[in-house]
Amino acid sequence: MLRKIRIVLGAVMFIGITLLFLDFTGTLHHWVGWMPKIQLLEAVLAVNVIVVAALVLLTLALGRIYCSVICPLGILQDVFGWLGKKVRKNRYSYSKEVRWLRYPVLVLFVAALLAGVGTVVQLLAPYSAFGRIATTLLQPVWKACNNLLAAVAEHVDSYAFYHVDAIVPYIGLVTAIAAVTLVILFVLAWRNGRTYCNTICPVGTVLSLLSRWSWLKIHFDADKCKSCSLCSKNCKASCIDFKTHSVDYSRCVVCGDCIDSCKHGALSYQAHQAHEPNKPNKPNKPNKPHDAEGLSRRSFLLSAALATTAALAQEAKKTDGGLAEIEDKVAPERQTPIVPPGARSKQNFEQHCTGCQLCVSKCPNQVLRPSSDWSHLMLPTMSYELGYCRPECHRCSEVCPAGAIVPISAEDKASTQIGHAVWIKKNCIPLTDGVECGNCERHCPTGAIEMVPSDPDDEESPYVPAVNESRCIGCGACENLCPARPFSAIYVEGHEVHKEI
Repeated sequence: MLRKIRIVLGAVMFIGITLLFLDFTGTLHHWVGWMPKIQLLEAVLAVNVIVVAALVLLTLALGRIYCSVICPLGILQDVFGWLGKKVRKNRYSYSKEVRWLRYPVLVLFVAALLAGVGTVVQLLAPYSAFGRIATTLLQPVWKACNNLLAAVAEHVDSYAFYHVDAIVPYIGLVTAIAAVTLVILFVLAWRNGRTYCNTICPVGTVLSLLSRWSWLKIHFDADKCKSCSLCSKNCKASCIDFKTHSVDYSRCVVCGDCIDSCKHGALSYQAHQAHEPNKPNKPNKPNKPHDAEGLSRRSFLLSAALATTAALAQEAKKTDGGLAEIEDKVAPERQTPIVPPGARSKQNFEQHCTGCQLCVSKCPNQVLRPSSDWSHLMLPTMSYELGYCRPECHRCSEVCPAGAIVPISAEDKASTQIGHAVWIKKNCIPLTDGVECGNCERHCPTGAIEMVPSDPDDEESPYVPAVNESRCIGCGACENLCPARPFSAIYVEGHEVHKEI
């Protein structure tokens, strides 16, 4: 029963989070938008005290079920491990805890988090690693399948599907990192199950410190054990030593595989007893109906606790800002990266962002993308070659689980200055081609651009844009819609700290 509950709840969480990353319509966030917000690291960074307290209590009560049911990267490892078991059953064996690697990685992670070294944090954070895989590797495939269905629907005069751009415009270092991460996870999980989870993942290590003292644990009945070793051979965490009838609770993720594989009823999931955790339990009196009833109650407690944790948050319906027209352009070299409205400042954004790429996958205007710059590697950054940041769209602020982009209304966004436009004289078409333009003035949503004579003393001279920086919000409409190629004649320079205008 324990294993079945874990599989069902884990499947719901995994499918929900995966579809949330793949969905480009913005409709699924209303139903599953709470799932990223109950990830431990993201809840800590967002100072979500309720979620953090709930996860701590959950671990102290039931053990490390977070890794088997809530963490998408942990569930992905289980999928890979399940595929490995299809090739060869009973493939695992007990091994000791790799302390020399596990705890130094945790110290490195905490130090990087405190020092603001975002690249290290993003490489090690489990939810962020899964987000990169889903956004850069899976979403293009998802969109390509959608486009195939759209082509079929077009032939039968159906509008059930519509064509979207399936080409990832930021293929490069971040995609390579995601691919390497996926390969490493697959190899480790295929061969040894939860190796990554119990040696590298800092979230797993933190939870392991709590799970040692959990109330419910896997226990041995030494009198029933026949030393068949099936429990150890099916433990993907390699934490069960059948010879000494002991379980390393710091690595046990309460998957239930050991109980399911034991043919003699020697293992049970029950309350902690007042004896050494690695010593055999005292023999229980044979009372099968009572034991079955107790297991049923414990299974119900597990499912109820997980359902309570999963229901911590609900999100409001989203507003689709629409899709901007795609323009082929080359990004300018900005002295200061542009961070989304709601980030408040570049520093706040970098301190809280874990690089999960959920905002990137949700941006309907293709403005957000993971940075390939080594100084901001994997951090989402804004660029306007493919679209601009429409004032009515604030989807990124609605989906961010880590507090890097706080929720912001469309009204507040329209008055938040994230940057300002800068005119480049040598690229401007009225001067280079001798034709009238004014595209930037016509499309500026705040009226921050005015066309003025290039020669103040000659009213007949070509008209060029003049930017009123006090009114510009840095949305990038001027940069995106400027007809100059390959570089726009006007571009947006980011602000270190956002301002209200």
